[in-house]
Amino acid sequence: MKSVSSRPRLVDLMLLLGRLLLSLIFLHEGSVLASDITATVDTFAQLGLSAPVAFATIALQIGAGLSIATGCLCRLGALALAFFCLATALLFHTNFASQNELLHFEKDLAIAGGMFVLAASGARAISIDRLLRKRVTGIHPWLKAVL
Repeated sequence: MKSVSSRPRLVDLMLLLGRLLLSLIFLHEGSVLASDITATVDTFAQLGLSAPVAFATIALQIGAGLSIATGCLCRLGALALAFFCLATALLFHTNFASQNELLHFEKDLAIAGGMFVLAASGARAISIDRLLRKRVTGIHPWLKAVL
């Protein structure tokens, strides 16, 4: 029988739910981009971006999205996506005469804010990071700082 102290607390369950919801948009978008790579590369080319940038974007969205969802190197994944959202807002959604562009700008800023909060807090109790921290001895100080 588990003791009361070993059960996940409400804050940890809420953080897990928040991580899953935040990661969903990136996992979905990354998988959509990957599912039709030719169209993705063409769309990126129309924006003046190269195929390697398209591939890097897919890798970032899926990789960091999984990082946040699983809580594996969550702080790094959240930080990467925070800067990605800031860049996306500032590079692609600055036509504030368009209500839709303004909405996307604000959405990207809000998601970046959530990612910065997650980068500061870490994944906490319900995460692969916590399992690693508890079970692996002799972790390099750099890795310990991001878990």
